[in-house]
Amino acid sequence: MMLSPDQAADSDHPSSAHSDPESLGGADAKVLGSVSDLEPVEEADGKGGSRAALYPHPPQLSREEKRRRRRATAKYRSAHATRERIRVEAFNLAFAELRKLLPTLPPDKKLSKIEILRLAICYISYLNHVLDV
Repeated sequence: MMLSPDQAADSDHPSSAHSDPESLGGADAKVLGSVSDLEPVEEADGKGGSRAALYPHPPQLSREEKRRRRRATAKYRSAHATRERIRVEAFNLAFAELRKLLPTLPPDKKLSKIEILRLAICYISYLNHVLDV
């Protein structure tokens, strides 16, 4: 919760006791990462309210946050979708080629991917048994 300058000066506010510089170790004491670091900075003329002087130092982003923001761009999502589409097409093509090698009745019977894998395991097992005899 950000406080206006009037609220910060109000001693009745419960959070004002924590933001008092005297209680933090002197007038020059500064707490890193406090809310006051993110509050707008007044200009030299004292008028304040100008957007140009707001947030002079942007907070440092962690590696994970930078990665999350980069992945949120439309360009990244589009490239990722294209890569994923190519991967899935290659995956499906490999299953189709494996399916052609497996004997089933009828030969054009539609099989799921798990059925293709199970049938391939059984067929390989059968071929090993035929070679062993």
